[in-house]
Amino acid sequence: MHLDELGPRICILGPSGSGKSTLADAIARARGVPAVHLDQLHHLPHTDWRPRPEAEFLALHDRAILEPAWVIDGNYSRCLPQRLNRATGLIVLDAPTATSLLRYLRRAWFERDRRGSLEGASQRVRWEMVHHILIATPANRGRYRELFERIELPKLRLASARELNAFYRSAGLVRPA
Repeated sequence: MHLDELGPRICILGPSGSGKSTLADAIARARGVPAVHLDQLHHLPHTDWRPRPEAEFLALHDRAILEPAWVIDGNYSRCLPQRLNRATGLIVLDAPTATSLLRYLRRAWFERDRRGSLEGASQRVRWEMVHHILIATPANRGRYRELFERIELPKLRLASARELNAFYRSAGLVRPA
């Protein structure tokens, strides 16, 4: 599938560490549209990943999806229906659990200014995230596969680093530095 077939509002889903934020930034840069990182909307900046009040997060989310064009990365299932109602295309990254865990550890230990990061938050290994990747992600992966099959938007599923890299090349995307 060609990137243009996904339309002006692309929703990117997938497990932590699958490359959602990096892909969102690459697509946004190529198209000249905003990249919206839901982790940044959900958490208060300059905190140690403390969530915003739920109503505030949902208001920020709903305001973002009203824009005419965007690339949004992040799962946040409780507001996924309204996001998908506005989306014109869907990309699901289905990285294996081991890949997600290794990428998470790499970014926590070595990447100080990663895409989608929370301004002013520390980058360190959080055992809650390790647990989430190892325990919750496999169940979520199944739900996203089912969603992918049901949804009638133009869609693309990338199930490996090789497929993701091939998509970058075919779409002429450059990973942000």
